[in-house]
Amino acid sequence: MTHLTAEAPGPGPVEFSTVGLPDQRRIELWEGHNAEALIGLRCRTIDATAFEATEINVQLDRVQLARVRGTSHVVERDVEVIRRRPAEAIALYFSLAGEAFFYHRDGVRVVRPGQLLMCDADRPFVRGFSRGLEELVVKVPREVFAEVTGVGRLSGPVVVDFGEGESAYAAALARQVGRAARAVDPVAADEHTVLELVAALATGGRDRLSPAHLAAARAFIGSRLADPGLCAAQVAAGVGISTRQLSRVFAEEGTTLPKYVLERRLATARAMLRKPGAVSMTIAEVAHACGFVSADHFSRAFGARFGERATDVRRRAVAARAVQTD
Repeated sequence: MTHLTAEAPGPGPVEFSTVGLPDQRRIELWEGHNAEALIGLRCRTIDATAFEATEINVQLDRVQLARVRGTSHVVERDVEVIRRRPAEAIALYFSLAGEAFFYHRDGVRVVRPGQLLMCDADRPFVRGFSRGLEELVVKVPREVFAEVTGVGRLSGPVVVDFGEGESAYAAALARQVGRAARAVDPVAADEHTVLELVAALATGGRDRLSPAHLAAARAFIGSRLADPGLCAAQVAAGVGISTRQLSRVFAEEGTTLPKYVLERRLATARAMLRKPGAVSMTIAEVAHACGFVSADHFSRAFGARFGERATDVRRRAVAARAVQTD
């Protein structure tokens, strides 16, 4: 039995929440949902506060994605749970909020926001979230993991930083999952790219992984779009490949790095011009916020790309909002 607070048709995200359920049944229903939709576990709360948790699940062809938010609690996959609900999978947990402990047979690790924990879901563990959590999850069937990585089994849990300046592969994968597993404006994840990024994480990117490199480069660029000094050498270093390899990755997509960066900056500026929150910004300020040094250069590039002026986009967005509020 699940409590669906929102549902999208087809393969889109599906949301389950304990909010609004009877207090005494929240744990039972949360465990039931996770057993069916992600990974079976035992759950218990730390105090007498009513347990609140929400999970957004996305089913790809072979891979499952999720976003989990919850108040303080502890989850456990012991031998009995694993026997009854084998996952046969590798799990990747991206911590976004709330420090967590991870207890397993080799010891205890603390996983902080900005860190990824990768582990075999069928090896007993306990995870605790004393101040609640928000995390992204990727569940890869073990046979698929072995197929894309050449690694049959993980020897033990792995923790990887995915914050600024850390693993570009992990950051790109978190971005893919985060955009797909959200309730508002979800963006479909490409399973091939997800698996390429998982492979890059597991192998250190030792093989030819253009989709992973491309996704990592895009994520790196997206996080530094406002930097007018962003260059190929920075992106290549962030992804962990040479500038020549980086050029080949973008060439395979039929573009170049400078063209891609310009397109991202223009698209970001156009979206910003449509937002009510940016109405007080001048066009020059919008251009600067998107990484343009010169407002004149921005105006010329914007007109060439969209066939209209930036001021026209803003004026039309303001007029549309005025009509909606009449």
